[in-house]
Amino acid sequence: MDYICRYDSPLGAITLSCSGGVLTGLWFAGQKYFGSTIPPEYEEKDAPIFEIAGKWLDIYFGGHCPDFTPTIFLRGTAFQRKVWDVLLAIPYGKTMTYGQIADIIAKRDGGSKPSARAVGGAVGKNPVSLIVPCHRVIGADGSLTGYAGGIEIKKKLLDMERKNHGIL
Repeated sequence: MDYICRYDSPLGAITLSCSGGVLTGLWFAGQKYFGSTIPPEYEEKDAPIFEIAGKWLDIYFGGHCPDFTPTIFLRGTAFQRKVWDVLLAIPYGKTMTYGQIADIIAKRDGGSKPSARAVGGAVGKNPVSLIVPCHRVIGADGSLTGYAGGIEIKKKLLDMERKNHGIL
């Protein structure tokens, strides 16, 4: 059975989902692809993983880089999961371009380089925002390109991370 709960963040309501004790979703209210991995049948109920994810979010929104990652399960295609694995390696306060992600995937696979557009499509469908830091992906020219949670939220998240680590 899948469960959901709500977390009130400084940037608005967040919905979390879990299944079998692992986090499967984290979306800002109104986010593109909101709830995309939640099956038709679910319950709104507390679960231990929500407490762990809530602590992670409290630390994050408190201006610090959490030193742990809640157990997650990313529901998606094999290619999407490759992209999301790269996202998990982007350090707090840093950014990476879609092209850089494509280069990493090509190097890991020993194959052809996926297009930046394909990488962007996978980044946008990341079901566990923030913890899988899709907001840290930017355009080749340094611009803040699309973010499923909205460009304003992306800007605030990046500004917060940079400020808290003396990067600004």
